[in-house]
Amino acid sequence: MSKLADNAARPLQPGEKYQPILRPDKEYPEVTPYSVMMGVVMAIIFSAAAAYLGLKVGQVFEAAIPIAIIAVSLSSILKRKNALGENVMIQSIGASSGVVVAGAIFTLPALYILQAKYPEMTVSFMQIFLSSLLGGCLGILFLIPFRKYFVQEKHGEYPFPEATATTQVLISNEPSAAGDEPSEETTGSTAKPLLWAAAIGGLYDFVVSTFGLWTEQLTTRMTEWGEALAAKYKLVFSINTSAAVLGLGYIIGLKYAAIICAGSFFVWWVLLPVLGSMPGMEATDPQVLFTAYGRNIGIGAIAMAGLIGIVRSWGVIKSAVGLAKKELKASPQSSPKGKEVRTERDLSMKLLVLAIAVALVCTLVFFWLGVLHHPGQALVAFLVVTLIAFLFTTVAANAIAIVGSNPVSGMTLMTLIIASVVFVAVGMKGTSGMVGAMVIGGVVCTALSMAGGFITDLKIGYWIGSTPRKQETWKFLGTLVSAATVGGVMIILNKTYGFTGDNALVAPQANAMAAVIEPLMSGQGAPWMLYLGGAVLALILSQLGVPVLPFALGMFIPLSLNTPLLVGGAISAFVGEKHQEKGTLIASGFIAGGALMGVVSAVIKFCGADCYLGAWAQSGSAALVGIAAYVALITYFVVATKKK
Repeated sequence: MSKLADNAARPLQPGEKYQPILRPDKEYPEVTPYSVMMGVVMAIIFSAAAAYLGLKVGQVFEAAIPIAIIAVSLSSILKRKNALGENVMIQSIGASSGVVVAGAIFTLPALYILQAKYPEMTVSFMQIFLSSLLGGCLGILFLIPFRKYFVQEKHGEYPFPEATATTQVLISNEPSAAGDEPSEETTGSTAKPLLWAAAIGGLYDFVVSTFGLWTEQLTTRMTEWGEALAAKYKLVFSINTSAAVLGLGYIIGLKYAAIICAGSFFVWWVLLPVLGSMPGMEATDPQVLFTAYGRNIGIGAIAMAGLIGIVRSWGVIKSAVGLAKKELKASPQSSPKGKEVRTERDLSMKLLVLAIAVALVCTLVFFWLGVLHHPGQALVAFLVVTLIAFLFTTVAANAIAIVGSNPVSGMTLMTLIIASVVFVAVGMKGTSGMVGAMVIGGVVCTALSMAGGFITDLKIGYWIGSTPRKQETWKFLGTLVSAATVGGVMIILNKTYGFTGDNALVAPQANAMAAVIEPLMSGQGAPWMLYLGGAVLALILSQLGVPVLPFALGMFIPLSLNTPLLVGGAISAFVGEKHQEKGTLIASGFIAGGALMGVVSAVIKFCGADCYLGAWAQSGSAALVGIAAYVALITYFVVATKKK
């Protein structure tokens, strides 16, 4: 990577050391009132944006890159000296938003989904807030012992794609290895395409979601021939035209977007037509077939993807645990504080053990007094959470380090299935069992999401030369702020749109969790054969070398939300490597602007001002306008990216 030492991204030779930008033997401003305040502001803004986008399309964008862009731009505008350490801290605190949101929205909206069927269920802000907070804290604490293994012992062996991109943004205004200073023309200029794209993408999505001036979801069923094709052959094509989803596809890239869409095409264009041709299925709507069959097969594949991740990471788990034991047994004399290198200062292992114990006790008390109200059941839930969260921590970190994608939804689905079977065995059923299982899922999901996201922060800090102890300490503040924000936003979105019925937010992962939990806890059984079919398919794909999780997610997430990812990925391939950096800025602007304005639109509707032109939005003319608007958006994306 440019401006870092030439051995930053390759394995070190025997006796060779890596020298970060911030020298280990010097102190730099890192934790300051400015960096803490800006980190908190970023956590609030991006928690709201990520929650809306994630509940809308089932994909949570990583906030690290746009936050890093904003931090660098502001430090240039404000002419702050020695701001690199501060910017790392802003990014680290603010990036808590995306990982906490992923943990919360993949699971906890299922409480509202189930509440629609079982009105006696109660859902409170404190349940959402505490499950996100405790899960995030456990993810931080469980990962810290493995920091040196992933970021130091394995130097140059893992690519860390997201950490690489974020680091490049953070050091964009730093002197290069040759001592060259950035020119005045380029200082802070990274913010311009981001802000323009945020304005355009935000306005585009705001007009659609608030006024319905054109159709957001285009489908072949809007035409007579398309409806006939769906009725006779169960063939449907649909695409969501949101700017935020288009930008997300660009960030994901063509390879993984194609794999996700391959899973979706397999279900919608192969599996559903075959099922629809069977006797008794001819009159069944494709959407009904997808809900009853395709989605459940996808659930089995996602769960198996999580299990495959554990098996493949078992060696990593053993190696990382061994290194942590060595640190814990080290005598104080072997590493006096006065001689400890700044860039190797973690929270002390003894303090870490105490903090883990306190967090686990708080989790147990929360399960007992706030969720299950039965000490025996709370203890069972506590043991399930502790064991699975710890085992999957290294899986999450390993996945982020290698491909930059965290299979948290698959691991959480597997957790819910295990927890549900255990709960039924100890006599916990019905609505209380559903609430308990979903809150447990929320804690585990947030812990695993945080573990994967935090290893990115620590790798960025390692490359740049931040103090790990400061990153580890202040990450808790970002987690607290993000957990409170996502709890409030989720309540507003539920009251405004809801998660069931017409025009509801899709919340695909949460719907999957609800679909798994309800039959198990209500005594109806579960579609085990469909789960098994998905699991077998996942094993076959794994043997063929196909990334299982993206394919399985494509099988589960609706087609309309997968096809725009392919469009964004195609744009990424079309503009080429030369323009990737600027394209990433524009895509990040689309994501941030579209998601933030989506939240604004929800707040407007929540306050009672409904300006949506429902009849017009469903008309053929609105569809034509939607096609024209989407083509114009794509054209702007390509032209702006390739423009010098």
